[in-house]
Amino acid sequence: MSHPAPVTMSPTLAADEALTRRRLAGERVLSLASGEIGLPVLPQLAERLALAADHNAYGPVAGSPALRTAAAGYWERRGLATTAAAVVAGPGSKPLLFALMLAVGGDVVVPVPSWVSYAAQARLGGLRPVPVATRPGEGGVPDPERVREAVLLARAAGHDPRSVVVTLPDNPTGTIASPGTIEELAEVARELDLVVISDEIYCDLVYDDALLAVSPAVFAPERTVVTTGLTKSLAVGGWRLGVARLPDGPVGERVKDRLLGVASQVWSSTAAPVQAAAAWAFTEPPEVVAHVAASRRLHGTVVRAVGDLLTAAGADLAPVRATSYLYPDFEPVRDHLARVHGIRDGDDLAVALGERYGVGVLPGSAFGEHPRPLRVRMATSRLYGDDDAERSRALRAADPLRLPWIGASLDRVAEVLTDLTGVRVAPPAH
Repeated sequence: MSHPAPVTMSPTLAADEALTRRRLAGERVLSLASGEIGLPVLPQLAERLALAADHNAYGPVAGSPALRTAAAGYWERRGLATTAAAVVAGPGSKPLLFALMLAVGGDVVVPVPSWVSYAAQARLGGLRPVPVATRPGEGGVPDPERVREAVLLARAAGHDPRSVVVTLPDNPTGTIASPGTIEELAEVARELDLVVISDEIYCDLVYDDALLAVSPAVFAPERTVVTTGLTKSLAVGGWRLGVARLPDGPVGERVKDRLLGVASQVWSSTAAPVQAAAAWAFTEPPEVVAHVAASRRLHGTVVRAVGDLLTAAGADLAPVRATSYLYPDFEPVRDHLARVHGIRDGDDLAVALGERYGVGVLPGSAFGEHPRPLRVRMATSRLYGDDDAERSRALRAADPLRLPWIGASLDRVAEVLTDLTGVRVAPPAH
């Protein structure tokens, strides 16, 4: 008798729920675990959703013509020639990624570390994740040389790797793989006949225009699927809307046919009112462009401030180029953590930060790493305010670090790091 694949709660969502329970119980907590972008909905976007409230019929499985055309234009403006026929919509990029794994089939190469759901989704689909480490400072893209080795070894052992997942920019590290590494991966994918599934949902949250992420679709257009959505750039995770860009040619046609089959059996069609609002957003009118730019500035300002505190405490931290995530390594203070706090690995560190200090983070093991490294992921996206009034002020502020609630959070981070590492960490002036 076969047993179903084990299903566990997403570590990110589980951490969110645990911290919410503690907050409601009156405990002092600081949430640095969540992937939720804590910002208000752009009013004009909310209006578009409300105006479409009477769109109550099933629509095309691939998505409305208006949404698909708008998404195609979005990619065109980023240098990826796209037709509406190449776009498929889904209720969030997360289910789209799962459906794409099923559509491609076979084993899935995943970067280490990587977003908590890639390997889990592969297992849920009856597929086998093949973990491959990333290069230092280039999170989200498995080292191409190691991809070749891992795939050849897997095939020699009778397995069947058919795809490789990448994240540009990266969750959990906030880094961006170099164009050279992306080009190398594209060459390996072509050599080994792998489909590249490129999760680019953070592409609009790159701080510096000179360091924009380069899609694998530039180097391997015939075999790269690109996904994105509104969850991160416009902070509407609860609306659940994602889009996929399928490549031209035989690979794209085969994957698209299977993807539509999966979609038709699982979600039928994406919520029509959300599609209408998203179609407007993907045309990138001035209001959307300004809102995304403001959120990008806010993320960058607060991430850099937290990063300065971490490095002052002795942690190693690769430069964060995008997103609201940091992935510090406390290896330089390992001896102190073990001697004073009994902390010997990343899991211990996450537990200590949560239980002793009320600071929620996720350990590196949640992202596929071995527990021993003293790495954790921190997210700044819940520090911007407790309500929409505070969050709106944070978006508009010339210096958000001077806002009392953000300043208080940074003071708390400095206080915790001082006690944890024994290194005096001074909070930023505010």
